Amino acid sequence: MIVKGGKSSVLKRWNYARKFGLIKALAVMLVGSFMSLQANASEKITVFAAASLTDALSEIGKVFQQGTGTEVVFSFAGTGTLARQVEAGAPADIFVSADEAWMIYVQEKGAVNAATMRIIAGNDLVLIGSAEAAPLSLTAKAIAGRLGDGRLVMADPETVPAGRYAKAALEATGLWATVSGHLAPMDNVRVVLASVARGDAPLGIVYGSDAKVEPKVAVLAEFPEETHPKIRYPAAETVIASIQAAAFMEFLTGPKAQAIFRSKGFSGIE
Repeated sequence: MIVKGGKSSVLKRWNYARKFGLIKALAVMLVGSFMSLQANASEKITVFAAASLTDALSEIGKVFQQGTGTEVVFSFAGTGTLARQVEAGAPADIFVSADEAWMIYVQEKGAVNAATMRIIAGNDLVLIGSAEAAPLSLTAKAIAGRLGDGRLVMADPETVPAGRYAKAALEATGLWATVSGHLAPMDNVRVVLASVARGDAPLGIVYGSDAKVEPKVAVLAEFPEETHPKIRYPAAETVIASIQAAAFMEFLTGPKAQAIFRSKGFSGIE
């Protein structure tokens, strides 16, 4: 039998097969590398959370990353601002609200998975002043005397949970009429805290956890729990959440995270 092309033809075919095999192997390696990069890129959780949670969640995120290798990236701002961003499809895996009203809002908009929602912490509401200021009673005479011509700074009651809590507390204690002409609404409680710490305003209303992180302010009075809706922080996975989000949600209600919340001035879950 005569083989067309002879020995040189056989070598050509063998070399072609070898080259094709190398190209195929290279392609497999490239695909594998691309998939690996995708996997590594997804090993990050993005959390949109209320500004009052800044210190606690930042520490919790570090502890979670140390234990799992998964990075947690945070975006802190006023709850209303974040809720609208989540509604618009911002790339968040988890949304943590400072009240249940905004969580219900994003649920109704189809932006979060309602089945994943859980309460992760609680808080209280306090009146603050400069670190040197004396305590105050929650009476119209005492508050008016301390304010003088100054401002009472608080989160915006129209859009920010802390502002809604504050307005409810002021109304329940009969102080709303006294302070309504002195109000300076702010974007979030951390702006309120900074304003009092700088001395821009003699009085402010923030969460108890906020007052704890700023040495330049002092708690002058605490609003009784019955004067405002219960302060609770619900968290939920968004509808575009990565698979790693569930693990962080579980971690938030575990003993390590709850211990951090309590150390930062929050109340734990019930």
